[in-house]
Amino acid sequence: QTSRAPAISVSAESCIPAGLRLGPVPGTFKLGKYLSDRKEPGPKKKVFSYAVAPVFQVRMVRGELVDEAGSSALEWIGLIRAARNSQEQTLEAVADLPGGQIFYRALRDVQPGEELTVWYSNPLAQWFDIPVTATPTHDEKGEERYICWYCWRTFKYPNSLKAHVHFHCALSHGRPFLHHDH
Repeated sequence: QTSRAPAISVSAESCIPAGLRLGPVPGTFKLGKYLSDRKEPGPKKKVFSYAVAPVFQVRMVRGELVDEAGSSALEWIGLIRAARNSQEQTLEAVADLPGGQIFYRALRDVQPGEELTVWYSNPLAQWFDIPVTATPTHDEKGEERYICWYCWRTFKYPNSLKAHVHFHCALSHGRPFLHHDH
């Protein structure tokens, strides 16, 4: 998530249990900076729960997930894409302390074949001054749209709007996010 290179799709090869923490997330944390309304296809990478022989027995070992090459999460966790909305979100970014190391936590059991996608937990979003909510409006076709209250740009997904307000909207910088009812 730190460059404009094609996104890599990271998916589970075996069940990832709810509550499992991955991380810490290495490097500068800019989750969502390059998020767009479009889901751009890219190369795929599968990860699975590290199993002790036999290979088909899915058993966590020290709570670690590895990729198909046996690489630890530190080598691929930064490739997990930002979720555009809560329906496609499988992980949330969390920190034990404000300003502390960031981890990803599974929100529910992630099934084999599902893509791993992540968005901020509410406390972490507040810490980074990322809007926590986005209220939809409806366009002339009745489809939900999210409108930036600063520049009036429209978005199809709530997290695309939130990322825009935090990272890109020149009119919002230095001001708190205005909620729909303001």
